[in-house]
Amino acid sequence: MSIQMLADGMRTWKAVSPVTAQDDHVASLRNELERSDARLHLLADVSAALASILDAREALGRLARLMVPQVADACVVDLVEDGAVHRVAAVHRDSARTPTAPSAGPLPGPDASTAPLAQVLRGAGPVTLTDFGAPGEAGSLQEAQLRLYRELDAAEVLIVPLQVRRQVFGALSLVRSAAAAPFDSQVTSLAVDLGHRAGLAVENARLYALQQSTAEQLQRSLLPDLSGLRHLELAARYVPAREGAEVGGDWFDAFPLPDGSTVLVIGDVMGHDLKAAVRMGQLRNMLRALAYDSGDSPAGVMRRLDGVMQGLSTTELVTAVIARIYTPASGPWLGHWTNAGHPPPLLTTPTGDTRLLEDGLAPVLGVDPALARDDALLVLPPGATLLLYTDGLIERPGEDIGRGFTRLRQHAASLATRPLQEFCDELLAKSKDGQHDDVAVLGLRVPSHSTPLTPSAD
Repeated sequence: MSIQMLADGMRTWKAVSPVTAQDDHVASLRNELERSDARLHLLADVSAALASILDAREALGRLARLMVPQVADACVVDLVEDGAVHRVAAVHRDSARTPTAPSAGPLPGPDASTAPLAQVLRGAGPVTLTDFGAPGEAGSLQEAQLRLYRELDAAEVLIVPLQVRRQVFGALSLVRSAAAAPFDSQVTSLAVDLGHRAGLAVENARLYALQQSTAEQLQRSLLPDLSGLRHLELAARYVPAREGAEVGGDWFDAFPLPDGSTVLVIGDVMGHDLKAAVRMGQLRNMLRALAYDSGDSPAGVMRRLDGVMQGLSTTELVTAVIARIYTPASGPWLGHWTNAGHPPPLLTTPTGDTRLLEDGLAPVLGVDPALARDDALLVLPPGATLLLYTDGLIERPGEDIGRGFTRLRQHAASLATRPLQEFCDELLAKSKDGQHDDVAVLGLRVPSHSTPLTPSAD
């Protein structure tokens, strides 16, 4: 190489080298910013997923799907429940490698195991594994983990706890294959953060489930025992709301009066929480006392209840139907009722004719106790079914209420000759699609041998 060529090369290097170094630095910063932006988007997506779902397993399944392939080649989530390890999610970027473990039975608990997963579940972590250890005893947690890692083609595993304060609910395992880059400190920090967020989601879901279970148990305990009314053919059902909605103030009641008549009640206290269930119990007891002591008509009892409710309780708005059933030894059965803003009772005859009992309608309870309320009276045909129900049986989001009434009448007509218990069960089954609220139903079957009303000859 000539001196001139070397000189030309030096000039070229001096001119180009600083620019190239600057470009490399800019490219490195750009890559780091892109990785940071991706991590922030992942955190936002995970936070939204965990916050929007109250079912812990469903939320953790979505978390696992978000982690693959952005952070790892595979993601596994385990929960500790009743002393055992339950694999609630397992996702691999290659669907053919996704293990079948989530549908299998529980794995051994972590207390007596030396498996790294057990150590994390006992409070250690995060733990990074490249050497997975000996297989362990058959049926042990260690043996199950090694089998899982083989299924996932794991070369490195990062395990972080799902932890809130000092309580560990489970573990998040991130898996990378031999071809992938190893986990660095940034990914470990991200995984720990996600584990904490997932732990909060699990804790919230369990607290919510406990509250919902407590409210439902309270509500069921306040619903009446109908065994004391065996002279009547009655059927009652209560179905909690689906899709995670809270139980609330749907209620029914049935009790005898001193004159031999029977009071049937259906109602709905505004609200969907434990307080609504408590208010429902208070309201039920007040109504029983007023109806039994006063001997008043259904409208009179409703007026008294409205006044007492507004004077002595914190209950706000309530819809209800109070019906008094007269069952003489001879002659027709009579239904005497009033309706405070509630869906009208449905009468279905054995021939399949249906009628919504829309008389006796007045405003809801809790507006003004001085408002006038009327009664309605009807002969109950032999073999007919009188159905009281709450709005969860007929209402669907975005649907006109008229369609709900039509659907109810059609279903009731098709079930008119079925036994009463089957009538109620099938009616609920036919109406369950789209149910988003609690449902309470109370049915009365008039005996077929009751004497029909016949006009007197003039």
